[in-house]
Amino acid sequence: MSDLNKENILTILNATDSEIIKFMAETAKYRENNLITYSKNIFIPLTEICRNDCGYCNFKKNPNDPEAIILKTKEEILKDLKEAEKYGCKEAMFAFGEDADEEDVVKLRLQEFGYDKMIDYIVDVCQMTLDETSLLPHTNGGNFSYDDLKRLKEVNASMGLMLENSSKRLMELPAHNKSPGKNPTLRLETISNAGKLKIPYTTGILIGIGETKEEIAESLLEIKDIYDKYGHIQEVIIQNFTPIPGIEMENWAEPSFLDMIRTVIAGCLVFKDTDVSIQVPPNLNNDTAQIFLLCGADDWGGVSPVSPDFVNITSPWPGIDELENLTKDAGFELIERLCVYEKYINDEWLNDYLLEKIANLS
Repeated sequence: MSDLNKENILTILNATDSEIIKFMAETAKYRENNLITYSKNIFIPLTEICRNDCGYCNFKKNPNDPEAIILKTKEEILKDLKEAEKYGCKEAMFAFGEDADEEDVVKLRLQEFGYDKMIDYIVDVCQMTLDETSLLPHTNGGNFSYDDLKRLKEVNASMGLMLENSSKRLMELPAHNKSPGKNPTLRLETISNAGKLKIPYTTGILIGIGETKEEIAESLLEIKDIYDKYGHIQEVIIQNFTPIPGIEMENWAEPSFLDMIRTVIAGCLVFKDTDVSIQVPPNLNNDTAQIFLLCGADDWGGVSPVSPDFVNITSPWPGIDELENLTKDAGFELIERLCVYEKYINDEWLNDYLLEKIANLS
């Protein structure tokens, strides 16, 4: 099968019966080994304040909520990191609401800490992580400017941002109509700028939020085009919307299991001739996760023994032993990886300090 165009992808996304079996078999041709990877991490939300208000989100909190994380202190973060070290975690995944410092409550907290902007604090937190622990920072905090990405590159082994979908039409739907940062033009610019700066990167799509199959196809092709240009995308996540009580979209239907199968197959075949991994979050697909390995997926993403998935708080991660059993039962071997993939562990992509930290981990 040559490079897929939109029509080819739509054929997969609409496949039924024997066609699906044929496409599943097609993905097996391109699998180089039987290894399924994961990163042992700690998920640390620096702040739960966000300028976006996505219809499917339970991460964002109201600044007036007494239980909201306004801004974690360095002392709190370091305590969490040291706990993660005890469990053998190697990735510190820092997540936070986009442009949180537009809110006065966050601005005031930053000033108390001696900072003017969120980016300054994030850079220092990542530097602290490198200086005082063995963990590697991975920052995922929405859109960043080129200059901010350039600063973050120096203190992050990898970074990430979900494209979710390339269609501006979704900005009119509950998913994104109150979320200026989910404008796909901004997201594609951030992902492209990360490529220009040679930042090892994770992105992906979210299905079940009102998109059409055509828009799924277009989104996968947009990511592939950026990868072809810069080569920095190390993995693509195929993530399913899951309704959670209390969110605006709590009564929306989840994408069907069949649609997830089709989309994972399509993603695998779009990236078949690359070394880009396809990830399906196991905690969002507890009963069906193994099938996605048979569809070509080769990565479980970050899995934490010490912290919940704050973005999907009602979906706990499986234990490592459970994940290993699921993987082995499907005929594959589970291996741990770092948050930065091996092909990027060189001086073309990472500075000397990051390479030294990685060498010590290895």
